[in-house]
Amino acid sequence: MGKNNRQIGSKYEQLAADYLKKQGYCIVERNYYTPYGEIDIIAQQDEVLVFVEIKYRSNRRYGAATDAVDHRKQWRISKSAMYYYAYHGYEEQRPCRFDVITVQGSAVTHIQDAFDYCG
Repeated sequence: MGKNNRQIGSKYEQLAADYLKKQGYCIVERNYYTPYGEIDIIAQQDEVLVFVEIKYRSNRRYGAATDAVDHRKQWRISKSAMYYYAYHGYEEQRPCRFDVITVQGSAVTHIQDAFDYCG
């Protein structure tokens, strides 16, 4: 990702983090890297760990932002989440979920439980 794209991504990740904080979430990690890929935001809502993928589109020319969270991306996020669990010593029974936040133009949409674990 070029510098300009990274700056744009950071802007929208900050927007999403601010949105989550206003909704009562605690931001645990941002841009968490694993051998499987990156998780944009790891947050906590009550006792639930929430792994959040942020997607931005300025328009629908290349499809909706949610289209970019395909099965392969879901698999990478799922494996990264399990890596996070193992690295931090969490039990597998600790509840988690996978959310997607999309930003399309100026509209922010939070999709809770956007997909199930893909192991």
